[in-house]
Amino acid sequence: MNSMTGFGRAKLEKEGREYLVEIRSVNHKYADITVKAPRNFLYLEDKIRKTILKKVARGKIDVFVSYVNYGIEGKNIVINKELAKVYIQELTELAEENDIPSGLRASEISKLPDVMSIQMEEDSSETIWQELRECLEEALDNFIEMRQSEGSRIKQDLENRLQQIAENVDEISELSTGLIEEYIVKLQERIKEILKVDVVDEARLAQEIVIYSDKCSIEEEITRLKSHIIQFEKLIKAQEPCGKKLDFLVQEMNRETNTIGSKSGKLEITNLVIDLKTQIEDIREQIQNIE
Repeated sequence: MNSMTGFGRAKLEKEGREYLVEIRSVNHKYADITVKAPRNFLYLEDKIRKTILKKVARGKIDVFVSYVNYGIEGKNIVINKELAKVYIQELTELAEENDIPSGLRASEISKLPDVMSIQMEEDSSETIWQELRECLEEALDNFIEMRQSEGSRIKQDLENRLQQIAENVDEISELSTGLIEEYIVKLQERIKEILKVDVVDEARLAQEIVIYSDKCSIEEEITRLKSHIIQFEKLIKAQEPCGKKLDFLVQEMNRETNTIGSKSGKLEITNLVIDLKTQIEDIREQIQNIE
């Protein structure tokens, strides 16, 4: 189980070329990847996204890429000699006209605007991608490791809450076992009290019992709720993204719990239903962080 929140960083230096990749993510329904890289890396954005999607299923993911070439390979120093001569001529004339020593040096001339520049050859696109991918993979591994660590903590919390839910459901099941029998006794006593008779019409009593049983029986809801709990346990132990499926299961668990609460006429069951809804809501908030 992976969290959708994470951060990963990696740095790589190769022959004077320096790469830095940072990946960070927050919750999102789908995989939304934004790449921020130098202009000369724009052609690599699609490859970066595909590399990440091989290992990440969901999340709002921001990728930051920086690149600096400190090496001398592919760099040429170019001196604009014609422009330098013009500078020298004008400065010499200025010195003569104002009777000041010129003392011009080549190093000083080279500092004047546009006299000296560095021209860079285009780096090999294949070399750049191979080196960047190496750095990206390392950052991605660190990123996933953090998501797994956070996911492990969430998983432990979910297992604890699910255990509490299972115990509450078992208790509700036990409390609901004698509801019909209790209703029969109370109904017989109530009829005798109102009609002041010792003999009750069994046919009419049976009809009322059927109606009540159909109205207040929660056996089906409990069975489905237990089934959802088993499915939930299997999903959080699976080796694949399960956030969307868990979200659907929590909705179904909440629906069954609401039905139990509306059917129950027993205070103890109502109190347990309130506890169930609280636990389910806490789980719902947690799984919003799951990939």
